[in-house]
Amino acid sequence: MRTSSIRRTCAALAAVTSLALAVTACGGTTKSDVKKESGPAASAGEADPDAPTKKGLTVGFLPKQVNNPYFTTADKGGQKAVEALGSTFKEVGPTSATDTSGQVSYVNTLTQQQVDAIAVSAQDPGALCTALKQAMKNGVKVVTYDSDTTADCRQVFVSQAGAEDLGRTQVQLLAEQIGYQGEIAILSAAQTATNQNLWIDYMKDELKDPKYKDVKLVKVAYGNDDAQQSFQQTQGLLQEHPKLAGIVSPTTVGIKAAAQYLSGSKYRGKVKLSGLGTPNDLRSYVKNGTVEAFELWDPAKLGELAGHASVALASGQITGAEGQTFEAGELGTYTIGKDGVVSLGKPTVFDKDNIDDFDF
Repeated sequence: MRTSSIRRTCAALAAVTSLALAVTACGGTTKSDVKKESGPAASAGEADPDAPTKKGLTVGFLPKQVNNPYFTTADKGGQKAVEALGSTFKEVGPTSATDTSGQVSYVNTLTQQQVDAIAVSAQDPGALCTALKQAMKNGVKVVTYDSDTTADCRQVFVSQAGAEDLGRTQVQLLAEQIGYQGEIAILSAAQTATNQNLWIDYMKDELKDPKYKDVKLVKVAYGNDDAQQSFQQTQGLLQEHPKLAGIVSPTTVGIKAAAQYLSGSKYRGKVKLSGLGTPNDLRSYVKNGTVEAFELWDPAKLGELAGHASVALASGQITGAEGQTFEAGELGTYTIGKDGVVSLGKPTVFDKDNIDDFDF
């Protein structure tokens, strides 16, 4: 069972830490990938917080992968916000979470269609930049959500929570479950995933704390946010490291696939599994003892906040500069932080005591 220390840690997650990522749940960045400068629009023109919210806008949502349950939930949140504000929502995107060239093509298409704003979860921190900068030159407002680009390639990044907090708490959850002793592995998404890589950086840094002296990270594996590949990677990790005590998977696709493999194997209940997942994906695995505890933000609220930020940008209420504020409906008022980052807030830890309270 988790102790109250984990509950206190998660309850204290900072909502303002920059998540230069960006998911799976979710997808990857390294700290060196993130340029310490605001997006171009942050200094182009003045914001008018009292400007009326424009209606009749078109906001395009471009997830890493369409038909991915995580992004389906997130983008429905975006649709809710955009339509409630009197504008048109459209979703486009590749069917593969590693089809970066496909994402670039969709950015170009949305730009040609003269949408007012694009909200994109970037598969790669730099690969979309040329296309996104061209979009901004053409007057399209650009928001990233879930997985970031470099800061000069968009105006606002809507982050799930603080990157540092997410990375560290995932290690804390798993370490407590294995009694702070044994070999662990990380099952990530793509090697280029902005958010994944930043979280992993913080995981590795967390493991330097003396309290983890008996915990050894033996491998980082990549399942490319593909269920079959993630399943196979889990199998491979256990074959390669028979003494493995736990796996942390910071991707909703990866943790579900790993849970599926563990649940049907001799390792169920012996090899601990934690990371980022959705309650609906993992409910049965929590109840059968495969998963003890995991965490995530509400992806619907993440998409909803991205929708509000997109319309606020297109309405001239914000430009992406640090310190600006905007209203996000029932989510409340949000303040833009350094490098144009807006943090949704703290994640929730799910276990057998509360998992039935959630439906997403």
